Amino acid sequence: MSLRMKLPPPTVRPATTNFLLAALSPDDLELISAHLEHVILSLREVLYEPGAKIDHVYFPTTGCVSMIQGTTDGSVEVGTIGLEGMVGIPVLLRANSEPTRALVQVEGEGYRIAAADFLAVVAESEHLERIFLRYALALFNQVAQSVACNRLHSLEERCARWLLITHDRIDGDVFKLTQEFLSYMLGVHRPAVTLAAGILQTAGFIKYSRGTITVTNRAGLEGASCSCYQATQDDYALLAS
Repeated sequence: MSLRMKLPPPTVRPATTNFLLAALSPDDLELISAHLEHVILSLREVLYEPGAKIDHVYFPTTGCVSMIQGTTDGSVEVGTIGLEGMVGIPVLLRANSEPTRALVQVEGEGYRIAAADFLAVVAESEHLERIFLRYALALFNQVAQSVACNRLHSLEERCARWLLITHDRIDGDVFKLTQEFLSYMLGVHRPAVTLAAGILQTAGFIKYSRGTITVTNRAGLEGASCSCYQATQDDYALLAS
């Protein structure tokens, strides 16, 4: 099941466009909706910094947020969050911060709630908390899948997987994705990014020019991806069950 099949028209999306909020009971949705604020997620906007206090929890309805882990040797993306989830898991786990940076990779929109209000809402509903904790496990599984993927699969397969994940979270087939972001996503230097994207472009699956990706053959891109893409899709699909 593809996330793309559930995307609504490109308008101001209701909060329930986000899969987690859509999975809530009517009473729980009413409880949290009283505190939600619609926001635009701007390209390269930092939602929180490593080690800094997390002030808000975000529920994207389109666009894509990357969790970036920095080291002395560079930075790499360890997780991707879109309309299937929430940004701010540490708050759910009663922590104030985490070592990653939450960076908007593809612009979009969503809703946010102040961390204190979020904790108050969670304390009122065991069912709501359970839904969010199930998502936390799914996100952990995504990170674990990425670790295995980076070790076992080719650069071209991994590139196809990350492009599919990003494509799932946007409207249409065209999105901005710089070599810098692709290098974060794949954990490689920019020349390797150019090589991998070039192979997919030569195959006719994408067009890549000046930081703009156009998906021209979705089925072909899925065929070029490793099995990790579908494994992650299946994991998130369980949230709605």
